[in-house]
Amino acid sequence: MLLESLEAHCFRNLSGKVFWGAGLNVIYGDNGQGKTNWLEAIYLLATSKSFRTQKPQEAVRFDEELAVVRGRVARSEEVHRDLQVAIQNNIKTLSINGKRESVARYLGQIHVVAFTADELEVVRGAPEARRKFLDRGTVSLQHAYVQTISDYQRIIRQKNRLLQDAAEAELGAIETATRLAPWNEQLVGLSATIHRARTDYVERINAVLERRLFGREEVTVRYVSSLEGKGDLSDYETLMAERLQFRMGAEMAAGYSLIGPHRDELEVLFDGRDIRSFGSSGQQRSALIILDLAAISVYYSWHNEYPVFLLDDVDAELDRKRIKQLLEYLEGRTQTFVTTSKESLVQEYAARAKVFEVRDGVATSSVIPGEPFSTSSKDALSI
Repeated sequence: MLLESLEAHCFRNLSGKVFWGAGLNVIYGDNGQGKTNWLEAIYLLATSKSFRTQKPQEAVRFDEELAVVRGRVARSEEVHRDLQVAIQNNIKTLSINGKRESVARYLGQIHVVAFTADELEVVRGAPEARRKFLDRGTVSLQHAYVQTISDYQRIIRQKNRLLQDAAEAELGAIETATRLAPWNEQLVGLSATIHRARTDYVERINAVLERRLFGREEVTVRYVSSLEGKGDLSDYETLMAERLQFRMGAEMAAGYSLIGPHRDELEVLFDGRDIRSFGSSGQQRSALIILDLAAISVYYSWHNEYPVFLLDDVDAELDRKRIKQLLEYLEGRTQTFVTTSKESLVQEYAARAKVFEVRDGVATSSVIPGEPFSTSSKDALSI
């Protein structure tokens, strides 16, 4: 898998077309010039989403109505696909080789793993960020899972609306239970699918986790179901149905759904301690990198090809030692994109990378002297 080129029109401040290198790509320039915007455009092309905003129209250049991101992906030496994401009136249109496609059919053409400041919420934020990490990983293996998540979220919204309406209308328990029954029945099946998919993904992560990549501390992860300790998780459907029945009164009082995998958690520990509460900023960054590298390995074991790796503002998020360890680990595996404003870092890796300078949203290939370095990208393009 290889992103050969990327073209942007009216996407934030970007313009022009860039032909990327197969291995390490370093994007540098002063702050505010558009370095992160190029990573965001790559992420959008791969996932149909932004890692910076949930409102697509915010990425359209001011005073413009339409933004387009277009790229060419090599799936092998013979197979190339042209992808496009167009944003207009807060609506995204996805195309493959000029043909409009649904999200489910579009996803999987190119997969990215991204390390950004916002992604640090996975190790320092609320459980929702960690659930999203698991769901992104599962979608990368099973693209149909995106529909499962969408259906589950729709059912939860409908159920919450029903609970609120029942409270406002002061409906009795029996009538409310009757109205809830068809929604709860759907939740049982969808919840079981999500639970099994997430636990399977965590098992795969644990199998490849480089637990001590950056030091002596050991990183461990565990999926924690909100139904843990409530009964037999191996018979999830029965347990879920029982808990929905048992907690119906509490849900009616609360006015929203209290039972299901939207209440689950991914536990991330550093030497047995919760990384959110006891980890330093450096340890949290290291833990996220280790999780991202595990996601890359899981993807490779499933697809026999590596995803694209994005690392924003590398020198702000990692010290030089960790940068060196990380890039050495990725070499020969992934097509990697990093951004930096430090020219000294660019010079250090110029000999092993393709370097681009960004000014006013335009990325120009640059030749910067660096120490000779032998690099191999034999695995960047899977045949």
